[in-house]
Order: sequence, then C-alpha cells, then structure tokens
Amino acid sequence: MTRTLFIKTWGCQMNVYDSARMADVLAPLGFRPVDRPESADMIILNTCHIREKASDKVFSELGRLRAHQRERAAAGGRMILAVAGCVAQAEGAEIAARAPYVDLVFGPQTYHRLPELVARVGQGGTVVDTEFPLESKFDALPEEAGAPGVSAFLSVQEGCDKFCTFCVVPYTRGAESSRPAAAVLAEARRLIAQGAVEITLLGQNVNAWHGEGTDGGVWGLGRLLGALAELPGVARLRYTTSHPSDMTDELIAAHASVPQLMPFLHLPVQSGSDRVLAAMNRRHRADDYRRLVDRLRHARPDLALSSDFIVGFPGESELDFAETLRLVEDIGFAQAYSFKFSARPGTPAAEHAPDRQVPETVKAARLEALQRLLGAQQLAFNRRSVGTRMPVLFDRAGRRPGQLLGRSPWLQAVHAAAPERLLGQLIEVRVDAGQANSLAATIVTAGGDAGTAMALEGAA
Repeated sequence: MTRTLFIKTWGCQMNVYDSARMADVLAPLGFRPVDRPESADMIILNTCHIREKASDKVFSELGRLRAHQRERAAAGGRMILAVAGCVAQAEGAEIAARAPYVDLVFGPQTYHRLPELVARVGQGGTVVDTEFPLESKFDALPEEAGAPGVSAFLSVQEGCDKFCTFCVVPYTRGAESSRPAAAVLAEARRLIAQGAVEITLLGQNVNAWHGEGTDGGVWGLGRLLGALAELPGVARLRYTTSHPSDMTDELIAAHASVPQLMPFLHLPVQSGSDRVLAAMNRRHRADDYRRLVDRLRHARPDLALSSDFIVGFPGESELDFAETLRLVEDIGFAQAYSFKFSARPGTPAAEHAPDRQVPETVKAARLEALQRLLGAQQLAFNRRSVGTRMPVLFDRAGRRPGQLLGRSPWLQAVHAAAPERLLGQLIEVRVDAGQANSLAATIVTAGGDAGTAMALEGAA
C-alpha cells in the first residue's frame, strides 16, 4: 500500500542527512515523499535545539498541522504527526503532555527503529522513544533509496564529548561515536554510483572522527579523506563541523596533500576573549586559534575560513567583545554565523545568575557591530574573486530563466547564464562581479566565452 510522507527539517546539515535517511527507512513501508503537508499520511518535524525558542517554533508548527490532522480524521482517514530530532530528544515528555495529538516522538539515535515505532502508533497514545540504544543506528539503516544529487552529505561521526557550557548537543546527540572507515567508503561508493561528485562529511564534531580503518588500525579524519579521494568519481570533498582542539597534524597535512579537499573550512571559535572562552569550556584560547589558522594557511595558502560567534555570553564585558572584534580583524573570514546568546535548558550556561546576564539591548548592539564587520569581510572576499577563473559545480537552476546556480571551491554561490545541460557538471567560469552573498560569472569554454555574465542584485 502506498502512503505519503512529508518531512520538515530545521537546523544543520546533519538533520538534512537524517531526514533523507528517515525517508529511506520508511520507504519499505510504502511511504513516498510529497511536497505539501496537507496531502501527507505521515508528517515528521525534524527539529533543532540550537536556535532561540526552538521548542516554541515546534509547538507553533504543530498547532498549524493539527488542523490538517482534524480534517483528515473528519474525512475518515488518519494523519500521523511525529516530532524527531534534538527538541524531541530534550523535551519528549513535554511534547507528549502539551500536544497529546502527536502520535510519535523520537530522538536522533532511534530513527532506524521507525518501522517498529509506526507499528506501535496504532495502539493509541503518544509513542515516545528518546533512548540511546547500544547498537549503532548506522548498522541498522538500509542503503540509500533516493538519488542524492551531484552534491551529497555523508554522516561519519555523531555526538560530542566537549560539553561547551552553552550547547545541548552532548545531551541530545550523546557521546562521540565514529563509523568504521569501511562503512563510510561503502556509502561513498553508493553515492558516487548514484551521481554524486562532491561529498561533504558530517558530524557534530567531525574532525574528532577516529574510526576503525580498513587495515584494522585506527584512522583519523585526514587518512579517511585520503582514502575517499582515491575513489573513482570523487571530484570534491568537504567536512563540517570542526572543533579547533581536534585539528590534528595529519588533518592539516591533508589540506595540502589531498587535491579533492576544497580550500574552505568551517572552524567555530565562538569568542575572541580568553575569559569568555574559558567560561564556555571551549578548551582553547584566542591565540591558540590564531596559531592554528596560521598552520592551516601555511599548508593551504588559498584556504578560506568560516566560523561561529556568540555575543552576549553571561559576563561578557565590553573589553571581551572588543577582543572578539580584534580576532575577526586578525583572521579575516569569508563567511561566518553569529548569534546572540540565549540559554538552552539543561546547559550550565543557563544557570548563570541574573546579574551576569548581558542586557538584550547590549547584545543586539554587539551583534550588529560584529555582523557589520563580518559582512564587510565577506563582501571583500567575494570581490577579490572578480577577474579570476574557477571551477564551479552547477547543481540547481537559478532564480532567473536561463540561469544556473553552483558553488565555487570556497563554497560561494555562483550565478551564471548557462544551458540546463551543464547541471551536475564542474564548469570553468570567469567571475565578473562579487556581491554580498554571491558571485556573478560567465561560462568559459575552450573556444572563448559562452553566455553572458548575470550580475543580479536580487540573486544574492
């Protein structure tokens, strides 16, 4: 029997990967994905607990979906509502209490059990499974059912042992665990066979990966990247997200020796103040980060960096914030994500005394100043690309007719006038304009230029 499935995903690339695998797990039960929730027999909200008021957004979305569920019931049918991911893991009991019409709540470690959980739904009441099972979910997952496209995610590591005081990941994703190299390589081969030419390795702390190698020894991420680069058909490799403490000599060397490893690294620092970094339990100082960046750029001179920043952490002074601005000026970032501190229930940072909280108006002013600096750096980085030629992997249609969108080696969005037949290909372009969030380019061929540069203000 064919049934329909709608999955809404919030958060990181790991959640995007998890949502795709949930669809794979449910496919043998007859579920096929649809684009609209009102037409679905089962709806899964795959949630993220990182952003502010995450649970409020989930309950708001559930309230809207409840209307569709009632309409389906009035017509004599049934719509299964499920909440997955990190909010489900952290607040499963509250979801069941506040939204008893939700049929299923399950955490990130249990989605391989979905067939069993869906079967239990018919017994009545909300089914809640937020355990951390002994068996690895990856061992129980089926092979990927859907084609990944030319750019694919591949989860290699999950969980975190760092216990940063602001972060819920150790509580919602559990301890660090690494998949064996053989399993990673096997999944990569399947992705390549389905058309992927770019693979991004995922993990909450991906550079902590230390899995069993194909030779029986323990490998680090650098060696795994080298093995992946040897697979026929791999044109590009990336990995995210990393912790500065786990950038090993071997991994740094891989940035110099593995040509398929793209010259772009997301390396969160969070703050430029040693006092704040210590309060965050980040396990590194600002100068440690500076020295690490120097080593990385020595290994790969064209390396571009992205990072994460939190402003207004409890106790952050004006001097602390000035240190963050100084670090940003010293390093220079091609991209960055920045947020005001907001307490996550259950984390140590949520328990700070009221007198240590930074006023919201101060947080907002600091965030604006930081984002202004980061935005100027991103624009300058993009404009330095003007006049250069670079390979772009075009993976989707652009916003305008006759336009394709792709990614540069430095993860910049690139727009160009190009025929649809170039989708899925690595094509050389000439960059004609650098905008705040994208590049406008012209396709370059052996015989000259083909197409017209599209410097679209609205495309950024």
